[in-house]
Parts: sequence; structure tokens; C-alpha cells
Amino acid sequence: MAVKIRLRRMGAKKSPFYRLVVADSRYPRDGRFIEEIGYYDPTKEPAVVKIDADKAKAWIAKGAQPTDTVKTLLKKNNVL
Repeated sequence: MAVKIRLRRMGAKKSPFYRLVVADSRYPRDGRFIEEIGYYDPTKEPAVVKIDADKAKAWIAKGAQPTDTVKTLLKKNNVL
């Protein structure tokens, strides 16, 4: 099972809101997931990012691969 940490799109049309989730890479973007570890709201100024660092580090230690966008968010929040 290839596990990824990725963004799950929520919110209305033209006003996106994202949740950081741990999911099997075979599932659809907004489909089933294993665990929610944070959220990201780019519509606010400045963008709001809330990540549970302990959960993120635990999943990365277990072998979960963050996507490029999530990796950038994790670095900005000093998780990686």
C-alpha cells in the first residue's frame, strides 16, 4: 500500500479550502482517506495553515510520501 500525504479539496466553487490527509495513493483525490492531519486555507490573507506536527512526523516515519505542495507546506511550518 503506497501511502501519501496530500491535499483534499473542500469548499465551494472558486473558494477552495484544503485538508491535509493521509491516503492510499490509489484512492481518488477527494475520496477515502486514512487520517486527517491538518488544513490549509489559501483564500485568507495571509494563508492559514494548521498542521499536527506529531501526526505528520509519525506518518513520514512510517513511510508516507508527501506530495510536492504538502512538502512545501511542511517545510514552511518546520515539520520537515
